[in-house]
Amino acid sequence: MDRIRICGGKTLKGQIKISGAKNSSLPLMAATLLTDQTVGLENVPALADITSMSELLVQLGTIIDSDLTQNKIQFKTPTLTSFIAPYDIVRKMRASILVLGPLLARYGQAKVSLPGGCAIGTRPVDVHLNGLRDLGAEIDLCEGYIIAKAPKGLVGTDVTMPLVSVTATENLLMAATLAKGQTRLINAAREPEITDLANCLISMGAKIEGAGTDTITIQGVPALHGTTYSVVPDRIETGTFAIAAAITGGDIILKDTSLELIPSFSSHLQKAGTILEQVGSDLHVRAPNGVHGVDVMTEPFPGFATDLQAQMMALMTVCQGASMITETIFENRFMHVPELCRMGANITVHGSSALIRGVSTLRGAPVMATDLRASVSLVLAGLAAEGETIISRVYHLDRGYERIEEKLNACGASIERLAD
Repeated sequence: MDRIRICGGKTLKGQIKISGAKNSSLPLMAATLLTDQTVGLENVPALADITSMSELLVQLGTIIDSDLTQNKIQFKTPTLTSFIAPYDIVRKMRASILVLGPLLARYGQAKVSLPGGCAIGTRPVDVHLNGLRDLGAEIDLCEGYIIAKAPKGLVGTDVTMPLVSVTATENLLMAATLAKGQTRLINAAREPEITDLANCLISMGAKIEGAGTDTITIQGVPALHGTTYSVVPDRIETGTFAIAAAITGGDIILKDTSLELIPSFSSHLQKAGTILEQVGSDLHVRAPNGVHGVDVMTEPFPGFATDLQAQMMALMTVCQGASMITETIFENRFMHVPELCRMGANITVHGSSALIRGVSTLRGAPVMATDLRASVSLVLAGLAAEGETIISRVYHLDRGYERIEEKLNACGASIERLAD
């Protein structure tokens, strides 16, 4: 497996273009199953998860014309050649479950493996399945597969989700676009990726109101048509590179992104002493005087994103004073703590909270990535550390960050990939 080597201690200065959002691209790719016409997606990041979702769609019958060097992909599914999403593909990425709603809505049947992905905690699919049952689907679990049928089509109704789930909201939103009558999704997720999916579906002919609020109303239509749509900027990448500027005392302009995508994160970063300024379509981030500790609690959007918790913890390891980070979304999302401690961080975990006492400097060490966001937190720590950091199992990193070595090196970092 590849490793990454970082020689830290360099102040980062320059520009980084923010890629399209992985967490938006994946549901948009699944949504192309809802029509037999061509859907073109632009600003799609070149990532391992995009490749995995493409492989799954091809297996289902989608014809794909991909040019990820230009961040563009075209999809056309004139007819289904399979309704099975197999374990070998789905185990790589939990987002594969997003084909369930579109398959059921357009074809009346689906057989989807129970998903895999990062081992960061329990993420039950019950919210997806019960919501689809509310819409009239018959669902069984058999030998590790979800077997769903709706031979007479889905029928709109009120669906109240017992907990806020992004992927369940996306699955039910896509399914409801072709259901008969009106569907209301109550206690829906409000993330920007939900709004992005709704806007794309609207451009395909769907009738949707309320995306970005906790109640989304969908009037079902008989069919959707093709479109061309550009993916929203990646708010997690935005936050990650903002921390890269802060943790190195740097000065970076993040191209093509917005503070509106990271409201809670940006306010916490500003409280810590980082300066963030929106300049047209770009975000200017600098931390000339270091950072001091702030307390953080992860929450659903517009709260502090759990996908930025590990990165924020890396920053807090070198803060002035102490901070407390509390994780409320996933129970296993502190697996990066032992690796940060190997680099000299002072972190004590108490249940779902971590107390971080800032140290004057981190020191490079061999460390191992355990999941996607943990892997990039180690990159950030390596940028700030004295000496050399070697990060193993970086395939996690390739799932969510496009050309990260190239982007950081352009700002003065010393980071390279080592091929085993």
